[in-house]
Amino acid sequence: MKPELSIIIVNFNTSQLLRICLDSIYACLKHTELINSTEIIVIDNASSDNSVLILKSDYKDIILIENQANVGFSKANNQGMEKARGDYYLLLNSDTRVKNQAIGRLISEIKKDKNLAAVGGKLLNNNGSIQPSAGYFPTLIKLILWMSLIDDFPKLAIVIKPYHVNVKSFYLKSHKIDWISGACILLRKEAVKKVGLLDEDIFMYAEEMEWCYRAKSLGFEILYLAEAQIYHTKGASSSIGGETGIVAEFQSILYFYKKHFSGWRYSLVKLILIYGALLRLVVFGIIGKYPKRLPLYVKAIQMVRR
Repeated sequence: MKPELSIIIVNFNTSQLLRICLDSIYACLKHTELINSTEIIVIDNASSDNSVLILKSDYKDIILIENQANVGFSKANNQGMEKARGDYYLLLNSDTRVKNQAIGRLISEIKKDKNLAAVGGKLLNNNGSIQPSAGYFPTLIKLILWMSLIDDFPKLAIVIKPYHVNVKSFYLKSHKIDWISGACILLRKEAVKKVGLLDEDIFMYAEEMEWCYRAKSLGFEILYLAEAQIYHTKGASSSIGGETGIVAEFQSILYFYKKHFSGWRYSLVKLILIYGALLRLVVFGIIGKYPKRLPLYVKAIQMVRR
């Protein structure tokens, strides 16, 4: 029987979280008609823990792809999508835990509108608080506001529609949005055929934003669905780890502009990012906030200037 849904999980040294993730998926599917029409594909990026052993011994119905090196988030997800047989692809981080109705609600919503290329749910921290997981494309104006720390003010953020939406009230209702987090994103197979796979030149960070940009450029829409809730242990599945994502995100923004826009915009973005990093060095240095980030902003500046 051909599956309707393919759930694709990239794993790297998160064996215990992966077990929790898989068990939550099985529990969630019991509440849907998808219980007998779903395949689960796990791509292991050369984990050094017991992830593969657990998968082979306790989850024998799962399709396992074993990479001999950590090929990154984008390439591994692409491997999964190329293997998948479903009409919908649910890209799910190994450090997530889906709530009972989440998968069914995502599928139900994407079926309502053929113009939806992707739907993402509400990400929650382990304590139940909302985790920011969506935003708008990083136009030059939005980058300036982000780097100037202006979009940190909740009332302004609602008006300016920032690159990263960090306002709690935004996530209480469903919205059409520019991009949603790749920690949990349901893609329509037909849209993937037209848009293409994730850009493998992006190792991690902003790959979902770049894909959504291509999708919207072709006339598709992206939806954030507040009713689908997923717990996410942020950063646990990252091979980069912790706050070092600052450098990787800067790098991804530069790549995005180099790929999609003209030379002068790329040059201007480099200046905006350097300005933002310098501002944070000064502000955080004075108030003594985020001391571990200071050398990372120095590293980010060095990376941008190369």
